[in-house]
Amino acid sequence: MLEYVLLMLPVAFLVFSVYYAYKSVALGKKTRKTAVIRQIASFAVVGTVCLITSMVAMAAPEAAADAAAAAAPDINKGISMVAAALATGISGIGGGIAVGGAAPAAIGATSEDPKAFGKALIFVALGEGVALYGLLVSILIISNAG
Repeated sequence: MLEYVLLMLPVAFLVFSVYYAYKSVALGKKTRKTAVIRQIASFAVVGTVCLITSMVAMAAPEAAADAAAAAAPDINKGISMVAAALATGISGIGGGIAVGGAAPAAIGATSEDPKAFGKALIFVALGEGVALYGLLVSILIISNAG
């Protein structure tokens, strides 16, 4: 039971930080830019703490390591899962930024000239392709990890 509580602590911290940032922006205490910077910083802190905690747990003393040698997870598999998550996450963010800029421009171009719909759609699809490439890379990483 304690393990589940410890697993929920980082999630609870991140949810609280999102709620705090939302309330401070809604009340006018902080700007959106500072709220986003604080969110990125809190995510980095939680990620670092979780990564360091797992590394410390893997570096168990020799006596305890002998007893749990069969059940010990492979560190390479864990690192490959982190790499797959980063590939998907970062490419998804990049694709979102690309589509967020291309889609309004495509809608504006289409409203002025309906014949430009096909050309505008290509630029939006190129932005989405970035996210798909990241997903494919993460699938390749996961398939080679096991």
